[in-house]
Amino acid sequence: MTSFESWKARLVLLCDALRTRTHAALCAAEAEGRLGELARPHGEGVGDVTFALDLPSEEHIARWSEEVAAREPLSVLTEDAGWRHLGPDGKGGARALAGFDHGGPRLVFDPIDGTRNLMADLRSAWTVVAFAPPGAHAPRMSDCTGGIVSELPGTLAGAFRRLVSDRHVTTLERLALDGRALATPRRLVVDGDARADHGYFPFFRYQPAQRPAVARLEAAFAARLVQHEGADARSLYDDQYISSAGQLVQLALGRYRLLIDARALVAERLGIPGPTSKPYDLAGALVCARAAGVRVRALAGGELDFPLDATTPVGFAAFVNEPTRARLEPHWHAAMKEL
Repeated sequence: MTSFESWKARLVLLCDALRTRTHAALCAAEAEGRLGELARPHGEGVGDVTFALDLPSEEHIARWSEEVAAREPLSVLTEDAGWRHLGPDGKGGARALAGFDHGGPRLVFDPIDGTRNLMADLRSAWTVVAFAPPGAHAPRMSDCTGGIVSELPGTLAGAFRRLVSDRHVTTLERLALDGRALATPRRLVVDGDARADHGYFPFFRYQPAQRPAVARLEAAFAARLVQHEGADARSLYDDQYISSAGQLVQLALGRYRLLIDARALVAERLGIPGPTSKPYDLAGALVCARAAGVRVRALAGGELDFPLDATTPVGFAAFVNEPTRARLEPHWHAAMKEL
């Protein structure tokens, strides 16, 4: 049977290989004063710009997929190539398949989500993996039955974190870079606090042209918290983390209380284009965050679902837990009307 549990160990090993390769490249560039080389755009993939730091990981995913496909079929989605369908060629190698109807898993990879932070050695990035069981058609987010988010730390780190989820339970691991466990793995469960201040409540503002509009949304939302919830405006902290997966991890860990990614909404309503979150960089992290108790919603309300591809723009409103959603989502909806 093709299940997430049957694939989990090899997917974790793949994440380890990507971390080792990426960390080695980053450390070598920093030691030799070549970090700027890693930040050079290499090309435009299906989903986003590819930088020099992305290339070793993308190449490793491609080789891994071919090796697996020599033994069994699978479909693989990456930001650079979109969906690829592969299976045994009967001669010990792999061949391209026509579509999804092959009986193997449908896997979604973002080898480095947060490249821009990591290539400057500013902040961790994450390898993101989503697992959907066999199916005859392209999967949706709701089809995912497993997720992995594995940290890609900077040069000064001696440890990394990994979240693994079967859609029901998320396990948090803290490990040394050589793979030694630094703490007992534990089930990750969010707290039940519904406070409206004294925490991080970021509205993600990536594209300069979109920032004024997003800032207006943020200001309207904060004003409502002060007026209606008695929030202390001085303790509504902001954080701008250029990683959709990293943002969802921060929610699952309780570091964030709320996250609004309204970039797709600003583009749709005001015609101001800009990069948005995409399915491939969200899917695996979304599985992990939801199983930990995070409530991730469509911007207008309701459950967030989307096709798993490399191009669909995704906006979302994420709340650390259900009590926070119940308290704060009405204020977000009211603020959204002012856009």
